Amino acid sequence: MAVKDEGAAWSIFGYLLSGLLFWGGAGWLMDHWLKTHFFLLGGLVLGAGAAIYLVWLRFGRE
Repeated sequence: MAVKDEGAAWSIFGYLLSGLLFWGGAGWLMDHWLKTHFFLLGGLVLGAGAAIYLVWLRFGRE
């Protein structure tokens, strides 16, 4: 059972990191393309929220 818990921690870390990188990157590209300064923040917030939701779906509903 300890191996499963260790794998879960890395999965959660991966979800959080990939959500921030993907949606933050999309926000940065929108900012660069539209010459604005608020899509990066929105992308980071969206990525963090989506990642937390996915973690809750996978690990929190047992």
